[in-house]
Amino acid sequence: MNTLDVSNLDQNSQDWMSIRSSRTSGAFEHASGEGLTSFIVTERHGKQVILDDGKPYTEFISCSYLGLESHPLLVEASYNALNSIGIHLSASRSAMSPVYLPQLEELLQDIYQGNSVTVFTSTSNAHLGVLPLLGSGHMDRYPTKPEVRWLVDRTAHASIQVLRGLLGQFGQVIRVDTNDTEALSQTLQDCSHQKVTPILLIDGVGSMSGLLPVKNLSELMKKYDGYLYVDDAHGISISGKYGSGYAFENLGHELPDNTIIAGSLSKAFGGAGGFIVLRKDYNNSQLKRLANPLVFGHTIPVPLQAANVAAAKIHLSSEIDTLQSSLWKNINQLDNLVTDTLMNEQLKAPIRGAYFDSEQQGLDAAKKLRESGVIMFPVFYPIVETNKSMLRFAVSANHTTEQIVDLSEKLNHLKS
Repeated sequence: MNTLDVSNLDQNSQDWMSIRSSRTSGAFEHASGEGLTSFIVTERHGKQVILDDGKPYTEFISCSYLGLESHPLLVEASYNALNSIGIHLSASRSAMSPVYLPQLEELLQDIYQGNSVTVFTSTSNAHLGVLPLLGSGHMDRYPTKPEVRWLVDRTAHASIQVLRGLLGQFGQVIRVDTNDTEALSQTLQDCSHQKVTPILLIDGVGSMSGLLPVKNLSELMKKYDGYLYVDDAHGISISGKYGSGYAFENLGHELPDNTIIAGSLSKAFGGAGGFIVLRKDYNNSQLKRLANPLVFGHTIPVPLQAANVAAAKIHLSSEIDTLQSSLWKNINQLDNLVTDTLMNEQLKAPIRGAYFDSEQQGLDAAKKLRESGVIMFPVFYPIVETNKSMLRFAVSANHTTEQIVDLSEKLNHLKS
């Protein structure tokens, strides 16, 4: 789940990195040493890659779930931008930025029905830019009480989990389980009684977990005058009108005033970077003036900004519907053909996982798959339980039917 339970740590306790280090086995290093991960790609054709051993493999690793990262229009746009401006404009956006940046934000605002959209170099930097402003109580159109309380869902991505120390500068941080509705409601009632603004941080589509009920949680937070902050990095593009993503789709393609969506341009969207979606009447000049990553950081490299613009135009066309249909066709086929239960089976999520009872079983399975021409990402603690393992498969719209069938047959053989 990309998380580490640090809910009971206090200031005198061992830090989370030390705990993670002490609990992590040598399985990752073993997998890398055995050539079961840390792959070096020299060439790619669709979902087939050539590794540095000179052999071809079908990969189920890339999070570009729609296959847009190699789309001809994105490649052409990148090439043209490289020739006209170069690789990079080494300056913060307040000083100088490529023409593609305002074009991209305008297109993203069209995708998100006129809501305010600001682009960052990554989703993690969007967190770093927005959350301190929100927690400080100085974010325009997002009022808070004198004190806030951060409620971090146990399945939230590690890029949020590790911000505990930063968030703690603005209010108490506690870990919650959104599946435990009774406990969550009690926590929110406590916030109300103590006149504290609760801010719930969740994933929309988890990278190692299922789907969260974004609309229901938004409505619950509104009941207690709180905010919902959704990291929907893995949900962007794969569903929703114009590829607006799982969270926005779950909200009925309307953004409540108490809800914020952080998205990724680096996964299914096809390009690189991250962005934040805020209410329509929010003036993003405040973020450009106060958000640290925008004030002191540089912008996305020029060719990738141009690729983002090309990708946004595809999202606003009918082609996005075709790509989404191809993705879900592949995922449904895999679910139907694999006899053992997979992680996220029958869920509208693009990642599947095959569980194993020990780290060694996972390593052995990954080795057999590589020998048969299939590569994936084997994962161990802290991503899964201690001493367990999982083979993680990212499914794409541009996997062929034959590749999906081949994978399912091999997984069935491993589990037989």
